[in-house]
Amino acid sequence: MPLPKAELHLHIEGTLEPELAFELAARNGVTLPYAGTGALREAYAFDDLQSFLDLYYALMAVLRTEQDFEDLADAYLARAAAQGVRHAEIFFDPQAHLARGVPMDTVVEGLWRALGRSERSHGVSTRLILCFLRDESAESAMETLTAARPHLDRIAGVGLDSAEVGHPPAKFRAVYEAAAALGLRRVAHAGEEGPPAYVTEALDVLGVERVDHGLRSMEDPALVARLVRERVPLTLCPLSNVRLRTVDTLADHPLPAMLEAGLMCTLNSDDPAYFGGYAGDTFDAVRAVLGLTDDRLRELARNSFLAAFLDDDEERRARYLAEVDAYVF
Repeated sequence: MPLPKAELHLHIEGTLEPELAFELAARNGVTLPYAGTGALREAYAFDDLQSFLDLYYALMAVLRTEQDFEDLADAYLARAAAQGVRHAEIFFDPQAHLARGVPMDTVVEGLWRALGRSERSHGVSTRLILCFLRDESAESAMETLTAARPHLDRIAGVGLDSAEVGHPPAKFRAVYEAAAALGLRRVAHAGEEGPPAYVTEALDVLGVERVDHGLRSMEDPALVARLVRERVPLTLCPLSNVRLRTVDTLADHPLPAMLEAGLMCTLNSDDPAYFGGYAGDTFDAVRAVLGLTDDRLRELARNSFLAAFLDDDEERRARYLAEVDAYVF
């Protein structure tokens, strides 16, 4: 049995494995510019965040119907459950679908067909987080939030993703204020490729409760001290960092130093179909390469449940934490 864990930084579109991509392409009459799954897998080699995003958005063309989104989410949940995930807080990018003419209803209803039965089917509780694309306009983000309002019974929070550099968090102040007024939880990608100042801005301007990535926070000792003092969770994605060249090799990853500094780190897979590993694979990799002790791995797993948006179900959170505490390596 794998170590029980929550996954808090997972883009559902980034779980699209080549086999499913071709299956959905055939179903929807979409022609992919690859000879087969092997050729597509070879294309999953990136120089940086932008080259990854180009392929990521291009492959979304196969996602058209509620059934497609249901199949995508169900495939992820099955893989996650097999690797010890007990709770998943799942990002989705509605603007990327709206721009292709796929309605918000189709996306949310399709995802929810899988998420709504996930506990029965996979033993995984879920939350859904709507992400705004930061390289789109603030006006587009606000329109997206408005389009999502009929679905807020199924959406727990908002996030901010896509190309970070040149798109500071403050650009989205108004839409985050609107989301807060609607009672939505708030997270944002910051400090992955962008500077530590973006992390500070996400906290102070957007009021985020978790920072997605936050890797470059280590460059600012005052920010590190604040994150430790305020117990702000960081949703780290080490395999993603290596594939996107944020760090050269996994052995160079600052995770051990971040834990030593007292930061509340969690481990996540980000876009696992593209980055070579799901949640359990990520734990295995950092254990093997960074030499993390059992106690550190247990701390990371505990942090994931402590950082999860389970405030409406503290009994569930306590049950998950008990599973971590009882786990025998």
